[in-house]
Amino acid sequence: MITKAYKIPLKPNVIEKVRAWAKELNSRPQECMESLEEEGIYLETVFLDQTSIGDYLIYILKMQDEEKAHQVAQQSTRTIDAFHQQFKKECWAGPGQPLEPLIDLDRMSEFFKT
Repeated sequence: MITKAYKIPLKPNVIEKVRAWAKELNSRPQECMESLEEEGIYLETVFLDQTSIGDYLIYILKMQDEEKAHQVAQQSTRTIDAFHQQFKKECWAGPGQPLEPLIDLDRMSEFFKT
């Protein structure tokens, strides 16, 4: 299992849309979990980082295969995935910058067969 983290720049003045997006995804956990399962993602956590030079999303993902996850997400016909793709178009200012992993400790293998 691999762990990835990304820092994604947000466009100016989109914090209300970001919070609405998060609220919507949090209100539809079953759909989100089904999508993650198809993508082979075991964990997706997103944080908001508000700084003096701009706002960012920090994504943390645990998955089997990053390329497969990306490919499945791009080809998805799920309503929740279309909603997420539209959010990205409206709010992301560019591609995510991979963050350097320093420590990755987890006990997930105790709970999941990988």
